Amino acid sequence: MRGIILSITTLSFLILIFSCSNQPATVLNQKDYNSFLNHNSSIELSTTALDLKFWTNKYLANTNQYPYLVKMAAANETLFSLTGDIQYLAAAGNQLEKANELTNSQNPGIIRSLSKNYISQHRFTSAKELLLQAEIIGQSLEATQKMLFDVHLEIGNNDQAKKYLGYIKDQNAFDYLIRRSKWEDHNGNLDQAIVFMEQALEKAKSHKNKNLIQWSHSNLADFYGHAGRINDAYQNYLAALRIAPYDAYAKKGLAWIAFSHERNPDESKRILKKINNSFNAPDYFLLKSEIAAFEGKEAVRKEYILKYLTAVKDDRYGKMYNKHNISIFAEELNNSTDAIKLAQSEINMRPIPQSYSLLAWTYHLAGNKEKALKIINENVVNKSSEPAILYQVAEIFKVNQLDDEMLNLKKELLSCQYELGPVYAKKIKAL
Repeated sequence: MRGIILSITTLSFLILIFSCSNQPATVLNQKDYNSFLNHNSSIELSTTALDLKFWTNKYLANTNQYPYLVKMAAANETLFSLTGDIQYLAAAGNQLEKANELTNSQNPGIIRSLSKNYISQHRFTSAKELLLQAEIIGQSLEATQKMLFDVHLEIGNNDQAKKYLGYIKDQNAFDYLIRRSKWEDHNGNLDQAIVFMEQALEKAKSHKNKNLIQWSHSNLADFYGHAGRINDAYQNYLAALRIAPYDAYAKKGLAWIAFSHERNPDESKRILKKINNSFNAPDYFLLKSEIAAFEGKEAVRKEYILKYLTAVKDDRYGKMYNKHNISIFAEELNNSTDAIKLAQSEINMRPIPQSYSLLAWTYHLAGNKEKALKIINENVVNKSSEPAILYQVAEIFKVNQLDDEMLNLKKELLSCQYELGPVYAKKIKAL
């Protein structure tokens, strides 16, 4: 996670959300961000590596001291945020599990840290079970309840999420404001989501907390992009980078603006290349494949898909890339059997419209249009306004000859092409 547990899917992981309205052709200026792209993270990396070594040596000298494991885990999670290397997130999880064992699962602070790590790994059920244990213990109860809001929202337990949001006493606190922002966005109230995130940013500034200010800027940038306020999104990514010039998330935001808003694949590729000098994660291959598709470079596109598939073979990724794997299996490998199994697994863990849409999409691609339609009618229609989901629903409507329903969705999708990107913009027009 990037400092605060809010939402993996919304704040992670894998295509950034942009505008639903027309914008000026250009907002990017290389002079604004070249220094950030050229930032060398060696100082942050070496400092964190030394910290990890210090606490590791302390732990090896006394393996009964669980606080040392917690410190080691914190250093490893920082290294993960700096590099994207899954080994660090996995190592942190192992260390927190050991710390939890040493405290007989009775330390709520350690339980919350381990739950946070599990959420980063998309192990939502395990995180929920741990947090419910911490809730019974009761120490620092509100901190546990905040995280229970996070995990319930992730897995689609909206009533439970609302209940836990109501347990936060101080509704002017940063932790409440960011969660209220996420709740409003989840319910399709983007304007209100922005208001609460803006208030959260001001609260972070009042406390002079640089980490929270940076986090707020980059997440506010996402919301602004979703609202079509591309220049505001750009300025907030820059603000985040002024605080943390190593922030790969904000840099990727710039790359998406270059690609989706400005239709400038060369600049997007340049930015991504700079990011990948120090930070790498499998989803970067997917974005590069999408850019290659836009450029008409089919061989290059397929090469990036293969690189992605090679990367995610690492068992340490676990369920983190299920969403993408389902699509790749169904669309690229024509492997509907494994795609359906994986989609069912995702539904078991997260019975949300996105999971059901992926299952329906897999049946659609396999030629079972009736089953695809049944799934979306029962589990997706009128339950999500996410354009990626609406596009899949529109295609399923089309193949089932529900032309009026499809055309209604097409009108909506045509106004939200920036969110899906140039490749899908072409597909939408062809509906």
